[in-house]
Amino acid sequence: MPLISGKDLIEAGWPPGPQFPEWLAAAAAYEARGIGDPAYILKLLDRDYARPSPRLRMRDEPLAFAEAIEATNEADEENIASVRRFMRQLMRTPVIESGAVMPDACPAGAAEATIPVGGAIAARGAILPAAHSADICCSMYATFFRSAQETGALLDALTASTRFGFGGRKPEDQVVHPVLNEPVWSNPYLRGLERHAAMHLADQGDGNHFAYLGRLRVTRGVIDALAAAGRDELARPLRDAVGSDLDDPDGVTFLALVTHHGSRGLGAQVYKRGHQAAIRETDRIAEGIPKAAAWLDIATDTGRDYWEALEYVGRWTRANHECIHARFLERSGAEKVAEFGNEHNFVWRRGEHFLHGKGATPAWLDADSRPLPGLIPLNMASPILITLGRNNAGFEGFAPHGAGRNFSRTAILRQFRRENGDLDERRVASAVAAATRGLDIRWYYGKADLTESPLGYKPAAQVRAQIERFELADIVAEIEPLGCIMAGDAGPAPWMRHKEELTPKQKRQIEHRADRRKLRQNLRHWESGAADGDDEED
Repeated sequence: MPLISGKDLIEAGWPPGPQFPEWLAAAAAYEARGIGDPAYILKLLDRDYARPSPRLRMRDEPLAFAEAIEATNEADEENIASVRRFMRQLMRTPVIESGAVMPDACPAGAAEATIPVGGAIAARGAILPAAHSADICCSMYATFFRSAQETGALLDALTASTRFGFGGRKPEDQVVHPVLNEPVWSNPYLRGLERHAAMHLADQGDGNHFAYLGRLRVTRGVIDALAAAGRDELARPLRDAVGSDLDDPDGVTFLALVTHHGSRGLGAQVYKRGHQAAIRETDRIAEGIPKAAAWLDIATDTGRDYWEALEYVGRWTRANHECIHARFLERSGAEKVAEFGNEHNFVWRRGEHFLHGKGATPAWLDADSRPLPGLIPLNMASPILITLGRNNAGFEGFAPHGAGRNFSRTAILRQFRRENGDLDERRVASAVAAATRGLDIRWYYGKADLTESPLGYKPAAQVRAQIERFELADIVAEIEPLGCIMAGDAGPAPWMRHKEELTPKQKRQIEHRADRRKLRQNLRHWESGAADGDDEED
């Protein structure tokens, strides 16, 4: 019987793995050379072989996470219970050190450890692609302007300036921007994606992405709040535009264009590559890690390359907003006064930690100790909040990104179905009209999407109250709605349009699975360049 067995190696701290037979053979060779002391054989193994670090595993118990959310009804309670379940799974991940959920929190998928919408985590030296999701850098951008045109005419110009839905712009309709010429395409996560970057500029996608037209009433109080926060890039042009009317108690009203979208097919492809790499790298050093919790170590070339790709995607997405706004201003002849934006679906580096927000608005202090400005939309019929961050470390320094949902899209639609499963189109149209009365609401594909109307979201007042209750951000102004453009119902996905007519039961089954399958279907069927892949809830 050999002096050193597999059990002896494990007790001495040698982890089981593919090198285990080699170590046992070496121990037997030492013994064959006449070495009869087991302790000395173990010392020789330590001398001659590099003992690998123990493989990482999920924590036995999840770390605690902060909750900036309160239930106000039974639906809230059920929703929050689901959010907690997924966050607890995620908070067992060894590289995550803290986390929080925002007032708009709701589940984002069914896979184990999937970060919910409104979720935020801090990971030390690591990036979890699934924690920012496929809609990389989904973000907000606002331009404040002057114009004498009516709302309808402005929305006409806006419709001509943007694009929604599957696919991207045709070559003859593509938009030029310097971001396309950056020397980034040798990065392994960006290589070969130039066409995606070009075809999706000035392109918004579908889902909850929108172009919103509103008005902002600027008073001395608004300008003073921005100036006191050090946000001179906003305070100064607004003050100059207000001029001698600064002390008018009613303030001066400007118009505003606010867009909401992410990185489209470009980001979807970067995410796909990053998530696959994270799964490979995590499997190499850890075991039992759910795919949604896989990470990339920023100390490795693989991790650094991914971080650089994310930063480029951030620049590209800002350029996408800028293109739409510039095209709108040119078409409408409007005079720009000021502009700013923020991400809410991204990764931010703060020292050794990487903050991940899945639908969470940064509300901390910048490098110059100034509160970050933010835009928080609630629904198409409610004001968009302009905020200044409170830097509340107890909630990772985030605020919500919007109103969130208590029910899935399928559950919302179910309330408007007839007994045979068909959608009651008349009831849908009536409900959407009632929820958006007095506003110019347009659906790019002509048909209303009930799930993106105010009926699909939590009450705006509830979310706003919890922003204040948990001191996440200071609300300094509101952009009141005038009109909005969203993709609307474009009908079946392109890969489904050639299918035979489905039975009502088949339709219900497909719709029930649609939320979870949408990203996978997009990536599988549209890798050639036509897929959005970025329009999951953010």
